[in-house]
Order: sequence, then structure tokens, then C-alpha cells
Amino acid sequence: MEDPKEKKAAADAPKQATEHADYSANPRITLRVPDHCSGQRADQVLARLLSQHSRSRLQAWIREGRVAVSGATIVEPRHKLWGGETLEVAEAPDERAESSTPEDIPLQVIYEDDCLMVIDKPAGLVVHPGSGNWSGTLLNALLHYAPQLDKVPRAGIVHRLDKDTSGLMVVAKTLEAQTDLVRQLQARTVKRYYQALARGIVEHSGTVDAPIGRHPTLRTRMAVVRTGKPARTHYRVLEPFVACTLIECALETGRTHQIRVHMTSIGHPLVGDPAYGAGASRVPQAADFPRQALHACRLALLHPATGRMMLWRSAVPDDLAALVETLRLEAMSARCSKEDGLADDDDDWDEDQDAGPQVIYVGDDDPEEDDPGEQ
Repeated sequence: MEDPKEKKAAADAPKQATEHADYSANPRITLRVPDHCSGQRADQVLARLLSQHSRSRLQAWIREGRVAVSGATIVEPRHKLWGGETLEVAEAPDERAESSTPEDIPLQVIYEDDCLMVIDKPAGLVVHPGSGNWSGTLLNALLHYAPQLDKVPRAGIVHRLDKDTSGLMVVAKTLEAQTDLVRQLQARTVKRYYQALARGIVEHSGTVDAPIGRHPTLRTRMAVVRTGKPARTHYRVLEPFVACTLIECALETGRTHQIRVHMTSIGHPLVGDPAYGAGASRVPQAADFPRQALHACRLALLHPATGRMMLWRSAVPDDLAALVETLRLEAMSARCSKEDGLADDDDDWDEDQDAGPQVIYVGDDDPEEDDPGEQ
């Protein structure tokens, strides 16, 4: 009688990669699939057996043709295993090891002491190494600026800004300071304020209280989703323009892309936002702005050593300041044109009055106002 496990294994025979690189020179790991993993996916089994690697990294290795099941290369992380198979894994070079190389990248340090430093990050600088950005990051710059940070996890980084968001960040210089700042972030005693240009006219200040999680279909983006993590953003109007509004946002939580997602959810995506602007990043009468118009302008926290509240400010960078000035001039021009139009209308009205006599009653002079009626 045919073994059902063997029948199922034959039906799910590993798919051969039609084209894949030769990884014979790379270190290879040979593993046996435990019987208790029967019916599980290949990426799940590998995550159990090679717990030092993340599941996403193992999935990438499978898709790259680095994993073979009983001698046959597979390229699908969902491939089912039934126990007893031999797995061969060709490890990829660890790009993350190279990511910790100090690099001479200029930093604008606006405050520094023995516990922490506050930097003004320029737009375009990636904060932490990751897929596609294993060098040229803020972490590499910090390790060059302060080599002792190699003894602190993530070179002292405790929070992030998006690559194209500019502004203030705090970096811990000791493990104790990093632990304290992380706890402050969790307790929401770190106050972060941002200036942003939102599309459309934001009529009044308000709060967006909506959970944020991965977009259900676009996995590189975030979205307001019922199953997301709690997120709250306060915003207030600073200055309205013709087709957009300068606002200030204060974060209670620090979810990925929080301001960008929340403002989009209420119909006011940020000017220049390539991910959440829905193709509407052009500012009327102005050139395209090449990034999301978002700047971390104020940062307040309790000093880890002294317990004193400290506050730092940062003026908006030149590109955003120039855009705001252009919009301000455009708004002034529009107001002047409107006022000129009203003046013309007034002149016409005066001319109409000369066309014939009119009686204008004021207050009690009106003979028909004897009955007060409803006020």
C-alpha cells in the first residue's frame, strides 16, 4: 500500500528554479526536517531550525534559489515539507555586518553632552541600514563621529525619521541613556512636533485617532486598519494658502509614516508625498516638491541623567522654506485680486444707486417695524 506521506510529497515535488546563481562557493548548511514539522511551510521550518536569521531573510534566500529539499532547489517559501527531508541552505553574505562600518558623513549636531546628542537630520539621509540601504546611513555617520557608539545597540538610535523627512532626532550615547529614552518613548513623555504642508484647505485644528498597520495589499505602505496599532496625531492650522495648508502636528504615538497616513485618511495628504499623495503632489502655480513636505521642528524630553525637561527647535530647511514663501506670495496675490474685484463691484453698486432715488430705513424709522415678531 502506498504511503500517503510519500504520495503527498510526490504531488508537492520541489519546483526546480529555471535560472539561479551558482552558490557553491558560499557556506552550505545541511539540516534534517524534524518529523513534528510535517505539513509546515519551508520558510516556517527554516525559521525554527535557523532562529538566528529572520523569517523574511530566509524567504529571500528561498526565492533566490539558495535552498534545496532532498537535492532539488525550491523557489517558493510556501513549499510544504513532510518530515525526514534533507535541507541544504547556501547562506548569503551578511550585508548587515558591513552596515556597521563607520563612514565620514557630515552631521549637524545641535546639542551634545555625555548622555545624548540631538542632530538635525537632512532630507535624503536614511536613518538605519536596511534592505537596499546597507551603507551611507545615519548609523554609519554616528559610528564615525563617535566611535564609542559601537558599544550601544543601533549606535544609540532610539527613534527614526523617514528618509525624506528632515528635522530633529535624539541619539543616546550610553546604554543607560538609551534605555531611559526608550522608556520615555513608551511612556509618551518625549514630545515631537512637526511642520507639514497638507493639500487642500484644512478648516480647523483636530485630532486623528485611528489605528495604523500594514496596508492589506501594498505591503511596503501603511494604512488605517482596524487591526493596526493605536495611533494618535494632533494637528493645528498655522497658515492657509490657496490650495494647501501649513500645519503643525504633535505625535502621541510613533507609528511608521504616522503623520503621512493620518493626514491622508482625512483627505489632506502631504504635499510631495510619493507614497500617500495619490498622484496629487503638485502644488498649483509652483514646481513639483521632490519629497514629502514634513519637518521635525521641535523635540522635548526629560534628560536621562538630570531629569530636567529640555527642548530643542529647528527651522524648516531651505527647500521647504522656499516653497512656503512661494505659496505665501501666491496667497497674497490671490487675496489682492479678490479685493480688487470687490472694489470694482462696489464702484458698480455706487453707480447703480445714482440710477434712481431709493428710500433706506434705519432702525425705528421703518414704519413696518411696529410688530417685533420673532427676533
